[in-house]
Amino acid sequence: MALTISAAVLFGILTFALLRGRSVSGGTAIVLFLFGFFTAGTGAYGPIHDLCQAIANALTHLTA
Repeated sequence: MALTISAAVLFGILTFALLRGRSVSGGTAIVLFLFGFFTAGTGAYGPIHDLCQAIANALTHLTA
């Protein structure tokens, strides 16, 4: 059975876990969120999305 999960949900869970484990502070989490938010609105979105998609496809082919 394949499990698909949104990257936003995955990174949200990871952020929550890091905050809960006190590996990062709340201020750091806000800065990282804003960085991601504003990066998504730039021309950098396309190449970053393509890279993530390529990695996801490679991982899918490795596990199949």
